[in-house]
Amino acid sequence: MAEMYTQSLNDRSTTSFITTRFGNVLYSNGSVLPRFIKQIQEGGPVTVTHPEITRFFMTIPEACQLVLEASVMGKGGEIFLFDMGKAVKILDLAKNLIKFSGKKVDQDIKIKFTGLRPGEKLFEELLLESENNKPTHHPKIKIADIHKYSYSEVSSKIDAFQDPLQKQNILKMVKLMKEMVPTYKSKNSEYEKLDEAI
Repeated sequence: MAEMYTQSLNDRSTTSFITTRFGNVLYSNGSVLPRFIKQIQEGGPVTVTHPEITRFFMTIPEACQLVLEASVMGKGGEIFLFDMGKAVKILDLAKNLIKFSGKKVDQDIKIKFTGLRPGEKLFEELLLESENNKPTHHPKIKIADIHKYSYSEVSSKIDAFQDPLQKQNILKMVKLMKEMVPTYKSKNSEYEKLDEAI
């Protein structure tokens, strides 16, 4: 929804709005690494939601460089996708951090599986299956080829959120979000019933 709105602003502004889409940035705010390191320093356990969960990662300098390069090549309205390489298994990341700290997995530091949180996915998708992408001169940056919406179209859809927002009707707000982004399917949450109704 944020991408749709940002793209639509190009129709009515002299500012060029672009969007970048990428995975997790190591050591950024909310990154799993500092949490794992703290858990190891405290003697464990290291908590992982699911043994098969994977995520894409890049470093802060990589992310900053690609954002700056995308901002230079952008003309307005593009959604830039960054090549994040191969997805990393979070369990492997936890095990490696334990080993690098000089400890033994399951002997010195236990790994505890806590279960997927509501709405959490096992795998990330940076480019939806219904979308295509176009290359740029940079090997790690592509442009998503997706449908563009006019400002009037997007703003009228966003206006529909005002009433359920005032009434704190979360189910209605999620239903409206799914209507705006029909490719989004809920995982591990109470909102899966809305997908079944579509």
